[in-house]
Formats: sequence, C-alpha cells, structure tokens
Amino acid sequence: MPYAGRTLPVPAPVGAVPRPRGGATPAGRIAIISASVGAGHDGAAAELARRLDADGFTVDRHDLLDLLPARLGRAVQEGYHRMLVRAPWAYQRIYAGTERAGGGGPAARALLRSAEDRVLRALAPGTGAVVSTYPGASRVLGNLRRSGRLTAPVLTYLTDFSVHPLWVADGVDVHLAAHAVPAAQARAAGAADVRVCGPVTDPRFRPCGRAERDRARARFGLPPHAPLALLVAGSWGVGPVRKVAREVRDCGAAVPVVVCGRNEALAEQLRADGIEHVHGWVDDMPGLMHAADVLVQNAGGLTSLEAFAAGLPVASYRCIPGHGLTNAAALDEAGAAVWIREPADLKAVLRDLIDGPRGTLQRETGLALFAGAPDEGPAAEIARVHRAGPPQPGHRPAARRRPAPRRLATTVAVACAVWACAVGTGAATAYDGPRLARTIGHGLDLDDLAPHHGPRPEGHHS
Repeated sequence: MPYAGRTLPVPAPVGAVPRPRGGATPAGRIAIISASVGAGHDGAAAELARRLDADGFTVDRHDLLDLLPARLGRAVQEGYHRMLVRAPWAYQRIYAGTERAGGGGPAARALLRSAEDRVLRALAPGTGAVVSTYPGASRVLGNLRRSGRLTAPVLTYLTDFSVHPLWVADGVDVHLAAHAVPAAQARAAGAADVRVCGPVTDPRFRPCGRAERDRARARFGLPPHAPLALLVAGSWGVGPVRKVAREVRDCGAAVPVVVCGRNEALAEQLRADGIEHVHGWVDDMPGLMHAADVLVQNAGGLTSLEAFAAGLPVASYRCIPGHGLTNAAALDEAGAAVWIREPADLKAVLRDLIDGPRGTLQRETGLALFAGAPDEGPAAEIARVHRAGPPQPGHRPAARRRPAPRRLATTVAVACAVWACAVGTGAATAYDGPRLARTIGHGLDLDDLAPHHGPRPEGHHS
C-alpha cells in the first residue's frame, strides 16, 4: 500500500539476493513474495531479506505483479493508483464492502488461481519457507499449501497495523504481526497461528541527539530552530496533501516539510502554494526524520513504523480512504499515533506532540515496539519456522469460516477484466462480474460519487 519516500536501497529484482559471504555455507533458502503497489510491501520485503541474508540464508525476492498472466499485474497497479487519485470515495466504498464480506470473491480467486503455476515455478528447488508481504500473494501461496502442491511452510508478514480480511488466507501457516492490535484483528478474521514479533524497519531509523538533528536540518536546508512537521503521502503522493500542508502552515504550530514521492505535479503545486520545503523522492528518509519534530501521515504504513523507530511522534490526519482510515484507527487504539479527526484540533495536537506530554508518551510507545531481543523479531521468527522444517505429514492449515457463497464469475476473462480495468485489487476481491457492474453503476449513491462540500460522515476525512 502507498508508502512515502524510498528508505531502502532499490529492491533486488526477481532472483536471489546476493550474499557476499566468501563461500560460507548458507543456512537455507527462503523466498519472499511482495508486490510493487506503492512501496511499503516492497520495503518490508527488502528489510526482511536483508536480515535473513545477514543470518546466512539465501533469499529469493519475487513480485506477484510480475507473476500474473498477460501482464495484468501492471494494469492492476495502474487501476489501483488511478482509483486512489481520481475516485477515492469509490475506493472507500469498495474497501468497506470487501471488509464486510470477509475478503475475497470469485473474480479475484479466478485470477489468483491463474498465477499459482507461475508462482510455483518461480520458487527455487530447496526453498524451505515462503514469506508473503502482500495479501494477494498470501492467497496464492495459501491455495498452493492447502492443495498440497507447496510443502514448505508459508508465513504472512502483516505490513499494516490494521488487518483487512484479505490479509488472512486459508492455508497460510503463520501470520506475523507488529503489535497486539493487528494480531487480534488477524485472529478475528480467522487466522489460527498469529505471532506478535514487532515491526521490521531499516536500522538507520533510530533516535538521534540534538547535534545530529542540527546536521540533518542543515543538510536539507531546513530552518535550524523552528518546529518542523514532516508530511508524507505515499510514494504516489495521494490524498489532500496541499490542503494539509496549508493547514499546518497556517495554524502556526510547525513549518511543513512535504515529501511528494514520485508525484512531481504535486511538488510543483505545493511550491506554487508558497510551501517552502518540498521534496520529491527522498533517498535519505532517516535523515529527514531526524530533522523533524513530528510526522503527519495519511496512510499508516511502513513510514509510520519507521517514525516510531526514529523516536518521532506520529499524527494521522485527513487519511486516504480504506486502509488509511483503518490504520489510523488501529494506531490510535494502540496508543502509537494520535488520530486528528477534526481540523480545529490540528494546532493543539501538533504542539502537544512536539513539546508536550503527549509527544513524550508517544515516543516511548513507539520505541517500545522495538525493545525486544534480537531473536524476537519477524526475521528471527521466519528463521525458526524454516528450521522447524515442513509440517508433519497429514498437517493442513485450518480453513477459516467463509462468508455466504456468492455467484461464480461468468468467465475467467470477466475476472481478469475486473482486475485489470476497473478498480484494481479491491473491487475484484469483493464481487463477480455482474455484481461489480451493478455495484459501480447503481449501488454507489450519487452523493458518495461526488466531491463532498459539507461535513462528511465520521471517519471520512480524506
């Protein structure tokens, strides 16, 4: 899901992550399957690969979008992007609908089944465990495990703080969660073996002292003494970023520093609005976080975890629909990030996070996520599952309860068209072809499909 700024080296392409170990005997082979939807899923996969490689494993990285047939992966990516940018209200409806339905529908299952052979062929001989950092990959791998075609254990690393039912796939052996809140949500969605093992972030994200902060501000050309609010909006720069930047500036609590990701048009618009400190794709996000006093985010993905590791308090504000809203709620429930629901509260909350007791408490809460021993993290848990070997003969991961059955998709072609052309992963996982057409054409209220000029319902601040 959307992610702000590159914080890791460019992920390795499909194939083994190089291991310059001078001929050392590898501990085993592990595959990680992610998806280049935004950058958060890939960012988590890259850091897991780095840690497992350091522990002596040979790690293979794969992108599920590259393994979908007929180049549909890129169409799915583009459809999802277009929906977030052009029709966020529709994405909210679809996300909520799939959440109520308990996850996947027949159209998505048809397409994901078509990727199973490709995924199986991509796994190198001797692979002792497979890790997913993306819901679609978890579903493909879970199906392969349940059918017996894949004997290696499958783990899902939950990259979000909130757990949509799509994350929980029948057949997955272990779900890894960063905190008790997402762990509880995963269990409620039907996951049997859920283990809380903390977040995974690049070690460059760490607290810093005043001297390092001053150097970081000088390096980025930022004011040396003013309070700074770092605004992030994913690698695609989605959401009402311009509005948030102006509100932060005008409330007087902090100087906004905005990261636009790859959205160059947004960067130009912000500069035209008079926002002085605007960045595009940032390679040194740890340094930029060291320079800031508070992070203001709208999606709740990996960037929030990186801010916690850096000792930076986090506020969720004017979140994007779907996972942005549910992540904001989950982070708020965990006490890790405050959710600012009303613009009138922006100034007071930012000041409290920068200089007040709320900021102190949230820094402590965020850092506590990383307080576990080195052998308690997600990479260490993956290594333990690998060392345990394949499950005992006859073992089959328990299936979760499914929602009431829906009509089958008319054809696989309809399913593929839904995925590729309509609205990306969200719509396809909820509906078959005919239901999708009715839902988009008739089921969405016109009031929901037009920009809102009056008050929005509670929770819809996108």
